[in-house]
Amino acid sequence: MILFPAIDLKDGQCVRLELGDMNRTTVFNDDPAAQARAFEEAGFEWLHLVDLNGAFAGRPVNTDAVEAILAAVSIPAQLGGGIRDMATIEHWLEKGVRRVILGTVAVRDPDLVRAACRAFPGRVAVGIDAKGGHVAVQGWAETEELTAVELAKRFEDAGIAAIIYTDIDRDGVLKGLNIPATLKLARAVSIPVIASGGLASIDDIRRLLEPDCAILEGAISGRALYDGRLNWKEALDLIRAARERRG
Repeated sequence: MILFPAIDLKDGQCVRLELGDMNRTTVFNDDPAAQARAFEEAGFEWLHLVDLNGAFAGRPVNTDAVEAILAAVSIPAQLGGGIRDMATIEHWLEKGVRRVILGTVAVRDPDLVRAACRAFPGRVAVGIDAKGGHVAVQGWAETEELTAVELAKRFEDAGIAAIIYTDIDRDGVLKGLNIPATLKLARAVSIPVIASGGLASIDDIRRLLEPDCAILEGAISGRALYDGRLNWKEALDLIRAARERRG
């Protein structure tokens, strides 16, 4: 199980939103590269980056901040937000992003997702963000009739590296992960699934380390890491101990 610390970028700063609302923003660090270094030094193995402005604009906006993060750390990073054409995919992968996360285009242009998977094997993930089980796009501003499971199944044979499943109704409000919905999605497809939205405490980490969650690749945490509700060291120690027990 991999714990992905989230660095959500808005206007060049590291922020967290509540329920995906750009008007409900808390700034946690005005130096995203320094935040990335802190996560690496703490022992995290991956970074989860989101260009929030880009998600709404449909194109990269926080480019300078992302590039500064990539230059500051050696651990791999996945990036989503405003990546909606092949040129942007190529740009970020060439800049050093380990894998790009495609969200809105997974609904609007699935052929692009498939083409990207063929061109860059293992380096394309799909972000499925859901409100009430239904897919949300355009920075969560629009909801589709399509369910999360239906969308995931469309890409079963595409070669996607992972699905990042976010329960928007829990994102940034520390209600705990929606484990039942995440496991339902993970069981419906063979694609690795990463849980996101609401991770609140060490109890969520313990839950993720139970046997039924072994099918998940990991989980993303944001606000709980920043405000101290989730102790970084305790969480990482639990994960390492679980790995050692499993060999």
